[in-house]
Amino acid sequence: MAEEKIGAIREAYRAAEDSMLPSFIERYQSDERSGVRRIVEQARGRLARFYAEQRRTEALWRYEREYAAYAQICGVDEAGRGPLAGPVVAGAVIFPKDCDILYIDDSKKLSPKRREELYDVILERAVAVGIGVVGPERIDEINILQATYEAMREAISKLSVRPDILLNDAVTIPGVEIPQVAIVKGDAKSISIGAASIVAKVTRDRMMIAYDKEMPMYGFASHKGYGSKEHIAALQRFGPSPIHRRSFIGRFV
Repeated sequence: MAEEKIGAIREAYRAAEDSMLPSFIERYQSDERSGVRRIVEQARGRLARFYAEQRRTEALWRYEREYAAYAQICGVDEAGRGPLAGPVVAGAVIFPKDCDILYIDDSKKLSPKRREELYDVILERAVAVGIGVVGPERIDEINILQATYEAMREAISKLSVRPDILLNDAVTIPGVEIPQVAIVKGDAKSISIGAASIVAKVTRDRMMIAYDKEMPMYGFASHKGYGSKEHIAALQRFGPSPIHRRSFIGRFV
């Protein structure tokens, strides 16, 4: 029987999901060809990273396990408190108890590609997802903190399932009767809050990309409304747009 070509083995490795790597390694680890040995070593390194991610993700269930007596545990987080333009967006996510999604983290630590991938997985696997959006005029009217609370309350209200407890990133939301737990840096410590941060961030980024098509002179697609040098220069050149927060830009224009 002819030896399997190294190119075919390499393609099989690239096509293999992480969970399939143990059987891939077992199949090819006795092959003495140097090219195959390199592929097997790559597979071992990738498998080690996969196991490390499983352990990291398991640790993210700490708070969900601590409050497991509550049937529906909801993570809540926001995106967009700091930008000079655009809305503040909140996400609320309830996961099933047996959910096993990997790679969830504080959305700021993830690449845009990873966030987009996880957004789709979260919406598919979650029991319920709610999104709240508060625009720049309202932010100017009531201030960014109150607008953030408003967006969070809206996100919670849009859940198709009522939560029994809220795990929030660092804040206690006023005007909500559901029990709450504020967790500092919760988006990096709780699977539910991390998922909420991803939902909020992807939603807001998509909105800013849409605004960029309407007002390309500001570069919203690249900086998402944050105060980059390019954004401030455009703001000073063209003046405020309809989505700029007047209460944020006074020192620039």
